[in-house]
Amino acid sequence: MATFSRLVRFLAKDGRTYYGDAILPKGVTDISKATQAKVIRGHIFGKHDVTDQIADIRLLLAPLALEDVKTVRCLGLNYEQHAKESNMPIPKYPVLFYKPVTSLTGPTDPIPIHALAQQFTGLDYECELVAVIGKPCSDVPESSALDYVLGYSVGNDVSHRDWQLKHGGGQWGLGKGFDGWAPYGPGIVSPKLIPDPQNLRISTKLNGRTVQESSTGDMIFGIAKTIAFLSQGTTLLPGDVIFTGTPQGVGMGRKPQLWLKDGDVVEVGLEGVGTCVNKVEFTKEKSKL
Repeated sequence: MATFSRLVRFLAKDGRTYYGDAILPKGVTDISKATQAKVIRGHIFGKHDVTDQIADIRLLLAPLALEDVKTVRCLGLNYEQHAKESNMPIPKYPVLFYKPVTSLTGPTDPIPIHALAQQFTGLDYECELVAVIGKPCSDVPESSALDYVLGYSVGNDVSHRDWQLKHGGGQWGLGKGFDGWAPYGPGIVSPKLIPDPQNLRISTKLNGRTVQESSTGDMIFGIAKTIAFLSQGTTLLPGDVIFTGTPQGVGMGRKPQLWLKDGDVVEVGLEGVGTCVNKVEFTKEKSKL
């Protein structure tokens, strides 16, 4: 399916935006360190070619253009230790919710905190493995589910716990769906480089201090099981983005609780993929509510 190794979307020094295959020094796996890429021609989810044209990277963007994204699905309580720190039972089935596509941003974009989200407390971070679907997927068995994956990224499911849990009427979307609240990247790594997504280190640093550190092996529903389940009766499409849950260490589960503040810098990392570093920026306009 994929001919690339590490897909990036980037603003080049010539002022144009490209899809490309990141070029990394030997021994380096963090895509955020890339300064050049081989330009990709064609459609990412169809016929495309990695050319020999090399472009200099000025800025890494969200790995997929918004017009190439179909949905943003997310799983809640999908790491055993996170469920325990949340004082929630281990779910029998995946806990599914959605984010708007407008929540997606790039690996270095600021995290904008709208005036509405500055009300109450509970602004939180969540490092997550992100799986991107590469071809239509319906009623697939777990044994072949990974065949439908375009690749893997790392993302931050930014959340506001009061809007999520106290003021959302039982629905999580309001506390998780603000613009720019799903930065991800720094690229999309082909499954040929990550044959086993259940054995990767995943972490969050807040202002340089490690606050989450775990392994994707702690997932309750692994990537293959998640895709197989979500495809039952619901067709997954190329460009569907799946945030697969966060490990323990979120601000809500700490004693005392640890909430994001204006100016904080959040770095989420995934082994074999790289890091996203995003600064929290409180907006100044007043909410109309």
